Amino acid sequence: MRDGKHVILYVEDDQDYLDNMRLILESNGYIMEEANSAEEGLRKYKECKPDLLLVDLMMEEVDAGTSFTKELRLLGNTAPIYMVSSVGDGLSTNVDYTQLGLAGVFQKPINANTILAMLKKKLG
Repeated sequence: MRDGKHVILYVEDDQDYLDNMRLILESNGYIMEEANSAEEGLRKYKECKPDLLLVDLMMEEVDAGTSFTKELRLLGNTAPIYMVSSVGDGLSTNVDYTQLGLAGVFQKPINANTILAMLKKKLG
């Protein structure tokens, strides 16, 4: 938390998705930090200590998102991590995302009401 608000880190290489999510989160009382790559995401993670993370599955490499979550586990991350992907529904039915260290998977584009309901449930 920062200034009484939960901090969400969104790691995504598409600026349009970042901008849209910022509008949703900040207009609902959250602070959003962003990173455009897994490498930048690790730096931001260490700087801002987010309460929850949203991570794009396919960024600079096909599995950059899953590699990023593995790195977070090695750093001792305890914040919930949600994968965001254009293959979200298929991923959640074909892969046990909890074994990847994920709290869940969202299909792009993310519905604002869906993400806000999850945040309220996970963060209060």
